[in-house]
Amino acid sequence: MDAGEPPQTAKVIKDFTPRSYQRKVFEVAMRRNTIAVLETGAGKTMIAVMLMREIGREMREKGEKLLMIFLAPTVHLVNQQFCVIKDYTDFRAREYYGSKGVDEWTAECWEKEIESCEIMVMTPQILLDALRNAFLTLGIVRLIVFDECHRASGNHPYRKIMKEFYHISRIKPIIFGTTASPVIRKAGVSSVIDCEEQISELESVLDSKVFTVEDRTELEVSAPSAMQTIQYYDANKLHFGDLDAKLECLFSKANASFLSLEESFLNHFKDTDDILKTSRMTLAKYHANILYCLCSLGLICACEAAEHYLEKVRHVNAAGECDFSGEINLLFMSYLEELLFIIKETLPHDYEGLLRTEHGYLEGGKMGLISPKLDKLVQIFQSFGLCEGLQCLIFVERIIMARVIEVFMKKVKFLSHFSISYLTGGSSTIDSLTPMMQKTTLDLFRSRKVNLLFTTDVAEEGIHIPNCCCVIRFDLPKTVRSYVQSRGRARQSNSIYILMIERGNNKEEDQLFDIIQSEQSIMQTALCRDSLTDIFKFDWKEDLNAFYVKSTGARVTPDSSVSLIYKYCERLPKDKYFTPKPIFNSTFEGGRYQCSLTLPPNAAFQTIVGPPSINSKLAKQLVSLDACVELHKLGVLNDHLLPLAEEPREIDAAEAYNNYASGAGTSKRKELHGMTRIRALSGTWAHESVDVTLNAYKINFFCNQEGEKYCPFALLLNTILDGDVANAAMDLFLMPNKIVKVSIIPSGQVHLSAEKLKKSKRFQEFFFNGIFGKLLVGSRSSGETRTFLFKREKEIPWSSSNMYLLLPVESAASQEIASFHWKGIDACASVVEYLLDSYSLDGEYENSSLSSSNSYGTFGSEDIVHLANKSIHIQHLRNSVVFAIHTGRIYSVLDVINNVTPESSFDEIYDQKPSKFCSFVDYYLHKYNIRLKYPRQPLLLLKQSHNPHNLLLSKLKYEDGFSGQNTISEKEQVHSHIPPELLVHIDISTDILKSFYLLPSVMHRLESLMLAAQLRVEIGYAPNHSWIPSSLILEAITTLRCCESFSLERLELLGDSVLKYALSCHLFLNCPKKHEGQLSDHRSWAVCNSTLHRLGIGHYLQGYIRDTAFDPRRWVAPGQISLRNFPCECGVDSFEVPIETKFITEETSIVMGKACDKGHRWMCSKTIADCVEALIGAYYAAGGLAAALSAMKWLGINSEFQEKNVIEAKNIASCWSYLPKFNEIKSLESKLAYTFSVKGLLLEAITHPTQQELGIAYCYQRLEFLGDSVLDLLITWYLFCNHTDIEPGELTDMRSASVNNDNFAFAAVRNNLHVHLQHGSGLLSKQITEYVRSISEFVVDQQFISSSDSSKSPKALGDMMESIAGAVLIDSNLNLDKVWEVFKPLLSPLISPDKLVLPPYRELIELSSHIGHGCDSNRKGAKAQAAICLLKALKERGISHTEIVTKKRQQEFASGYRSCTSSLADNDSFIEDGHIINLRSCKKEKSLDRSTISSLSMKPAFVEDESCILEHSRKLCNPKFNEPVVLQLKTEKGGPRTELFKLCQTLQWPLPRFLSTEEKSRTPICLDGTETPHFNTFVSSIRLHIPNTVTIELMGEKRTDKKSSHDSAALVMLRELQKQGICVLKEP
Repeated sequence: MDAGEPPQTAKVIKDFTPRSYQRKVFEVAMRRNTIAVLETGAGKTMIAVMLMREIGREMREKGEKLLMIFLAPTVHLVNQQFCVIKDYTDFRAREYYGSKGVDEWTAECWEKEIESCEIMVMTPQILLDALRNAFLTLGIVRLIVFDECHRASGNHPYRKIMKEFYHISRIKPIIFGTTASPVIRKAGVSSVIDCEEQISELESVLDSKVFTVEDRTELEVSAPSAMQTIQYYDANKLHFGDLDAKLECLFSKANASFLSLEESFLNHFKDTDDILKTSRMTLAKYHANILYCLCSLGLICACEAAEHYLEKVRHVNAAGECDFSGEINLLFMSYLEELLFIIKETLPHDYEGLLRTEHGYLEGGKMGLISPKLDKLVQIFQSFGLCEGLQCLIFVERIIMARVIEVFMKKVKFLSHFSISYLTGGSSTIDSLTPMMQKTTLDLFRSRKVNLLFTTDVAEEGIHIPNCCCVIRFDLPKTVRSYVQSRGRARQSNSIYILMIERGNNKEEDQLFDIIQSEQSIMQTALCRDSLTDIFKFDWKEDLNAFYVKSTGARVTPDSSVSLIYKYCERLPKDKYFTPKPIFNSTFEGGRYQCSLTLPPNAAFQTIVGPPSINSKLAKQLVSLDACVELHKLGVLNDHLLPLAEEPREIDAAEAYNNYASGAGTSKRKELHGMTRIRALSGTWAHESVDVTLNAYKINFFCNQEGEKYCPFALLLNTILDGDVANAAMDLFLMPNKIVKVSIIPSGQVHLSAEKLKKSKRFQEFFFNGIFGKLLVGSRSSGETRTFLFKREKEIPWSSSNMYLLLPVESAASQEIASFHWKGIDACASVVEYLLDSYSLDGEYENSSLSSSNSYGTFGSEDIVHLANKSIHIQHLRNSVVFAIHTGRIYSVLDVINNVTPESSFDEIYDQKPSKFCSFVDYYLHKYNIRLKYPRQPLLLLKQSHNPHNLLLSKLKYEDGFSGQNTISEKEQVHSHIPPELLVHIDISTDILKSFYLLPSVMHRLESLMLAAQLRVEIGYAPNHSWIPSSLILEAITTLRCCESFSLERLELLGDSVLKYALSCHLFLNCPKKHEGQLSDHRSWAVCNSTLHRLGIGHYLQGYIRDTAFDPRRWVAPGQISLRNFPCECGVDSFEVPIETKFITEETSIVMGKACDKGHRWMCSKTIADCVEALIGAYYAAGGLAAALSAMKWLGINSEFQEKNVIEAKNIASCWSYLPKFNEIKSLESKLAYTFSVKGLLLEAITHPTQQELGIAYCYQRLEFLGDSVLDLLITWYLFCNHTDIEPGELTDMRSASVNNDNFAFAAVRNNLHVHLQHGSGLLSKQITEYVRSISEFVVDQQFISSSDSSKSPKALGDMMESIAGAVLIDSNLNLDKVWEVFKPLLSPLISPDKLVLPPYRELIELSSHIGHGCDSNRKGAKAQAAICLLKALKERGISHTEIVTKKRQQEFASGYRSCTSSLADNDSFIEDGHIINLRSCKKEKSLDRSTISSLSMKPAFVEDESCILEHSRKLCNPKFNEPVVLQLKTEKGGPRTELFKLCQTLQWPLPRFLSTEEKSRTPICLDGTETPHFNTFVSSIRLHIPNTVTIELMGEKRTDKKSSHDSAALVMLRELQKQGICVLKEP
């Protein structure tokens, strides 16, 4: 709507110089209310602009509120006058008419418009409605302009505005009217006295005086009148006696056919009876119009008219848009086809060929094919010659004539130099043009792209066409107004106004004479008006019968009450077969009329009787007025006397937040939110050097691979964790086949002395920073001084919001903690002290001599290795943990390399490019300034510490789409070679070190569970001390972006159904007077995303939502310094983000889910609404409906109801008399296998609204509203519980396929329930019969159907099933189990994944992007039909939806896995076997998209020659590649893979799959007889699927790293493809 438009900015205002007569009229209008009577084109609108300018200037100077209204009778004129006002004034102007949605505006919308607007240009009905509804008062309006004010007569809105509001208003606006003919009656004037009376009446209505200029000299120059000429044509002397008789006979035959239908069974119903009557009227109209064309235009045009109607009927029939039954459509087409045949039989064979030449045209005229009147029109057009830029309007009386003559003229060859079109009104007839088509046609005519425009009276008034030089009245004007207005369309100088009159037709000549005489009388009377005389005043009294609303001033009169009743009924629920409308029944008794009104059964009340009246019309108005008063009392009409819209508003602190443009709860809107702190991790005990007592929770690790051991740890914190968190269990996935099971066990309390606490903190700080962070800060290369992290005088800060200890525990069988690993903790403290002593102030290591007390054995022994802090026997060195003094990193020792020392060549160890260092001694001296003391000691092979990984992500379920083997494997290990003397020994086992790599993932999961438990406490539902599992709540607050094995999607689906059901019960039981439409509106508002978003925001649910993928490298333990800081640049100092619009955006470039160091992250607004539903679903899944209602109450959703409400609902239904339908009820109960205690409930459930005409005061709509939610919840819960292993998206599809009208209608027919539907519609009866017949043709085991499988199911059958479910629910006192017991057999067998059939369009989207086409009555249906056609073609080629699902899931995982590891690779990389592979050169993403469909073809039935198939594949995949693809044979690392990927991209093949196996060795590997420094080898297989043919699988050679093994396999594949002639490998 326009209320949201910004104020108009400063613009250049056009100026004009008013003519003297315009100034004179303007001066008069400034003194008094004036009706300006001036010729068309005299500039009356500009006088109004002058008034607006002057009045606006005065009001601005006074500082008063400015509002002026310009009224125009049509939308065309509103558009036209708005443009003039916008161009010539600087006021804020806007235009208003019905199609802009103004009719639906609320008081708030109008208030904003009035506040922001200065000139309102609108149709009069808009203003009238606004005044009646008290959205606007005349007291704030300074000026009203009435354009074409002569319309202010009868029931026109102009007159009603003046009568109902202006004349009874104390503060009146200025009135200015414009017209070219101030006659208010269409018949014109019969005398001077009559003219005087009509002008006086117009003056009285508008409270204005008529004024026109006496000196018309300037007026004639500025707005010259068109030269009027008369063109006579001969009477049509040819008669078609035989043809007329045949056509009349044909019409009688068709009419008799319609009458025979009235005697059929369809006539038992009022709707079909009305359709038949309407059809007969339409038939008569078609026949009359064709005969009119025959007589007025000739045989050819009659033929064109028949073809036009036949085309329309065929189009309506094909689109399924008509209300006629099949028989009626056939009758129409049969009549028109036969009529067309009869006419064409009379016409010459090549009658259209006659129009191609002038000679042939003349022959056609002689034969009577063209009437003399039409021939005269052609002669007029011929007289124009080749006039360029001609603009000619031709006025005809009927719409069909405009259309037919236009077609005829286009076929006349010698008129082909003219561009021809037609313009008709926007009524509901099939011949009319839409408003958009009308505007387009007018624009073409104004721009001279159309020369001849045939039109009806729609173009008579106000249409501005300044260059129109000719107006032709093909049919004479019938009124003086029509005469004056149509003549005024000829605006150009020297224009002509042609009137066509039949020669010798005295009636037409007299008619024209009277019109011309009336015009002269009107102008003479207007000139002679005495400006000093008073305006004749009618007795404009306030209608005493009107009803006023005191609070707003809204009013309804007897005259307007009838339309308000109809408007109210239009808002009631309806369907294809039932349109709610009032029924009036008038009786005459005692000389007075009395009317009763019956409203539809879903109205607030049914019947009311009005007071006696003097006539039937007034009786109808008075009963309608009484009904309006009653509806207002019941609250159905609001205080503005409009049908109440069920949109409850709740004031909330976040109201401004929700008023943002895009709206809350949408996926388009992004919001900045903070993260809730976990209270269980908070504390201050680490800041104090005192003894502490902490709660301990033992963390046990168990690996599924034999021999793999991990040291248990203990979590120490100040808080007692909830039971399910304290006993949590989880799986960690290290490799595809390596799983570590983690269990948490509460272990009581642990007391730590101040000294032990200090050492424990130091242990945690040392290892977490040493493994995942840095112990040495700064580097020589960066110019920063290297410093040791620990300082004697300064402690590492610990955050109060994240305070706990993780300490290793001595292994023990008991659950209790036997003892902490104090030996290792003390050793760590000693190492730190040693390092503090060893590092100088500038960070350089001081290489001191070793103490003998720290050695094992005797110095000088070959089995003794000298480390930095001790000497150790070689057998104690393996699998030990060391700290490198030059890197500050922690390593584990794998082996001693006896044959390699620091004096060995540097290049021999590392197979890289030649180094500038000759040996390790040289390397450490120049790079680290360390001179080795033991250069002959063997080097140690070390396993380097690495970054933590997300071990919560399962890799086992991701398998190759072809081999079924895993595509994710462990990352290649990185080994280092370091001299022993640079290593500090730490006396802990590698089991402890290995456990450290598990802790980030364990703590992330525990922290998430603590957060969920914290939210559980906030909600507070705990019956009998039982809790909703924190794991389920965690699932409800976890989004897909987290890349977890679970997300909120399944629970969201369930929560949506639970919320819908709870609110439906609440509304149904607490609002017994509200109809189904109101209940649905209220429920829709309550469950919409914007409402749920507001509720979630109100309880700070956004802080609990986990919307970020776990990045272990950003996770920090207490005492750990983060290396990956993300400083906050959000402009928020606190952790919570305030609710302000500046933290909302729609920018697509915003990075979602990435939190800054303060926890602020951008989140999709819809995520909050989804989380609300998922939370409700979690509580329902764990605690049933009571738990879900408790969660809803906490959220602020009112869903309460009491047992008495159910009793009341039963009592209402018990009033319905079921005895006449006793046998029907009994039979239906037997089919349902359920006996109702209140039979009226079942009777109501099977009663269609069309029974209203039989006096039935109830229908199934309210029960349908309730039953819809009941079946939705029951089916969703069934699917949720029975299909736990399918994707949420597939679960949603299954629910959609189960909970829909088609499925319920099918179940109704399958169980023979459709025969019990009580209705009063012949159309519905016919559709049910056709539907039953169509589905009977399906095979017996066909259980699930869609719209593509059969004819469209009658919605009423599905509605009946839902209403029966609602009836069973109420009758069983809301027993859902009982409802499911009744309906499960009716709906069985329920859908399963293998029987899921997607809607055609949806299935098509997932299959292909090719183009299809289809036709239906709406866009959705057309898409479905197009999809069906294309799906059949695709399936014939072997492409099915089943095959694509697996592929899609693999791609979804790859996408999710990439997002979890996005920092490991850039945007041009992808993950292959767990590694990052760069594909910048071959653009993998694009090729993946193209290959998706290609890879879904079926395999050939047999393979005779593989090479032949490969050749076929190469041509099939890309026919333009008839020659082999030339590739460069690159042997460097990554070269073969890049070339193979390039080939796949070129041929649009799916990319190959690699699967690698690793062999580990304790000794260096020999490859091709050469010893390497590597201890591992890799062999990779490659699998390449070639669409429509075969899959090739080959094996590469052994290599010492995985990427090289992939290159080897790729090279083998390339050579094989070269053999098959697909590619050519060229040496570089």
